[in-house]
Amino acid sequence: MECTVRWTGLSGMTFLAETGSGHVVAMDGAPEGGGRNLAPRPMELVLLGTGGCTAYDVVVILRKSGQDVRGCEVSLKSERAETDPKVFIKVHFHFTVSGRNLKPNVVERAIKLSHDKYCSASIMMEKTAEITHSFDIVEDAAPVAS
Repeated sequence: MECTVRWTGLSGMTFLAETGSGHVVAMDGAPEGGGRNLAPRPMELVLLGTGGCTAYDVVVILRKSGQDVRGCEVSLKSERAETDPKVFIKVHFHFTVSGRNLKPNVVERAIKLSHDKYCSASIMMEKTAEITHSFDIVEDAAPVAS
């Protein structure tokens, strides 16, 4: 995996990152740090990337487990250290999983497998942060669009 991050110039703290797969992501700093708040902060991207990593795993695991999963959302709330390096020290993941007749024990197992075995991002984050999770299941009675 590769990426390139380029500072856009002297007038702020905006950076453009290009991923190895050819996608571009903008990042910016807070105004108090010289940024103009034009894009997410780098640490916000770390947090949202972790959410994307684990949500992806949960959907894949639920599908492989024969569950009729229709939606998956994860909200992350974090705390960071007060002094540098301001690493994440607590992260709570709350999943809202929707589908038909989802089994709570299978949803819980999918979340646990993601956090313990598959999600590289949350496993790395666990080196500095206390990781917790919770979930809700929402019954989705709507038919799937073909």
